[in-house]
Amino acid sequence: MGYTQVALEDKLYEMYPELMEHKIAVRLSFDEQRNAWVINFDREGKSRFAFLDKADADACMDDLRCIYLGTLVDQYVQDLEKELGIS
Repeated sequence: MGYTQVALEDKLYEMYPELMEHKIAVRLSFDEQRNAWVINFDREGKSRFAFLDKADADACMDDLRCIYLGTLVDQYVQDLEKELGIS
């Protein structure tokens, strides 16, 4: 892979600072069958997940923003805040 799980988590927080701003935790695990990272977004016991295939994760590590993931992050921030009665 060339990078660690922690390095990818750090990169996602760097690329999507709204995750930290909205106190959303990101946890990753690698799914060998899908050749993709499973990203769990969690805030106060409410969660969402997404798959980030290895090629997209590699691009993220090269500072290329993933439009698909960026759209999901925006939507998940809104969804989690609404579900928690924050927005």
